[in-house]
Amino acid sequence: MESSEAKRRTVAELVAGRWGDHRPGLWCEDRVLTHHEFAAGAAARAALLADLLPSGAEPHVGVLLDNTLEYPLWLAAAALAGAAVAGVNPTRRGPELARDILHTECRIVVTEDAHLPLLAGLELPDVRVLSTDGEEYDRLLAPYATAVPDPSRACPEDRLLLYFTSGSTGAPKAAICTQGRLAAAGASLVGQFGVRREDVHYVCMPMFHGNAVIADWAPALVAGAGVALRRRFSASGFLPDVRRFGATYFTYVGRAVQYVLATEERADDRDNPLRLGFGTEAGAVDAAAFQRRFGVRLVEGYGSSEGGAAVQWSPGTPAGAVGRAGPGLVVLDRETGRECRAARFDAEGRLLNGDEAIGELVNRGPNPFEGYWRNPAAEAERRRDGAYWTGDLFYRDADGYLYFAGRTDDRIRVDGENLAAAMIENILARYEGADAVAVYAVPDPVTGDQVMATIAGSFEPAGFAAFLATQPDLGTKMAPRFVRVVERMPVTATNKIHRAALRREGPRCPEPVWWRPPGERTYRRLAPENADGPLAPTRDPSVWCAARDSNPGPAD
Repeated sequence: MESSEAKRRTVAELVAGRWGDHRPGLWCEDRVLTHHEFAAGAAARAALLADLLPSGAEPHVGVLLDNTLEYPLWLAAAALAGAAVAGVNPTRRGPELARDILHTECRIVVTEDAHLPLLAGLELPDVRVLSTDGEEYDRLLAPYATAVPDPSRACPEDRLLLYFTSGSTGAPKAAICTQGRLAAAGASLVGQFGVRREDVHYVCMPMFHGNAVIADWAPALVAGAGVALRRRFSASGFLPDVRRFGATYFTYVGRAVQYVLATEERADDRDNPLRLGFGTEAGAVDAAAFQRRFGVRLVEGYGSSEGGAAVQWSPGTPAGAVGRAGPGLVVLDRETGRECRAARFDAEGRLLNGDEAIGELVNRGPNPFEGYWRNPAAEAERRRDGAYWTGDLFYRDADGYLYFAGRTDDRIRVDGENLAAAMIENILARYEGADAVAVYAVPDPVTGDQVMATIAGSFEPAGFAAFLATQPDLGTKMAPRFVRVVERMPVTATNKIHRAALRREGPRCPEPVWWRPPGERTYRRLAPENADGPLAPTRDPSVWCAARDSNPGPAD
């Protein structure tokens, strides 16, 4: 199916197309629906939704569910009804949760009994809460049991998704995705990965996030492939689920791949039906380890959550690169707006000119960004000078290949040199004791920033210093000044590292922190008693250095 054709299609048409298809098509735990039963269930819920929505209200329904059968049923129902689903994050609490529901003007919230306590006591005027558990739900659906999916009410321009982007720099923004864009995205992935009707897509990432819906559910719907749901991601349950459901394709974000790799290795790990994993943030080291262990290729892609820019991997892409820049994609200096110079590398592949090569990825060409719900200021930040600014840092080599360097919030600038957080993370991931690594900036009034790393796993300071000394692609300013050691990496609900929390705490955190004095290669334990001492009022890491220089002995 060509993308140009899909752009004229609707998700409602794709759902209706499953009517009459009696192959098994949707699995969750011990339940299974055929494609036909899925289409019939979506039609019943669409009819119920049409009757429940108040006249004149925005056709928005909040969905506060784990990955149960009801989640894709309500996505499909909204498509048939010409409505939109606002994916509500169950890790949000109190006023923040209420804000998300009210901001997206949801008059109905579909949830389950397990999440009802999250809504208890919230001020949600004129919002009807509908639980998918129990007899009342069955009674509400019963009159619509004979409904037939009718896609005629929908058009490609209808809003279908209101999915929240990261709230690390303020309240989460609800990005808009229409039926036409979702259908086109699904068709594009079908073409890119050769998705077949016989495939089964394993959806283990949360469906309130765009990754699971756009990159996993949508291509399955376009191709008529099956979908297997995992209520919540489980590293230990990953391989048993894949085998049980016969899954051939999955998507991932954040640390999910690392968690799977951390499970006990078995001799039969390669005995699985998977042929492809598609996602972001696995990193080259983990991708190689995943393929060695499970025999499955991971394709690292890049796509702005809002749809404003995408980079596809293709054969011949250099190690560490995401893919070749397509028409309109440029790397610009955020302050001057000028195009950054091409990246230069030494013989070991080390970036030599990060200061002039690293910039923000910008799409000057056509893009499908459809805006944020009721947030013109956020839209203006993305749309500037007729272009789409992604908020992501990249550098580009002389052949046009793009390399991810982190979010603009993750920019690290040491002594006037821009460093790529993602590149440093890939290097530190080679450290034998590291199960997971996060690299970020902490402020310093002298150097601008200092590099801080959080390592989940084991850490031995002398061994770590020796490891750094042997890494040929570690630049002179890349070595972490501070190393925080944790048992488990703090992550968001979508398994992405919670960088905002790490940056906010800096060296002042409950876990052990090791630091490297200027001019030295060895690491010392940062004295924990200093956290409550005279240094407490300041968050300036250089003050920690000055204080420790006056008392150079290692802390107990």
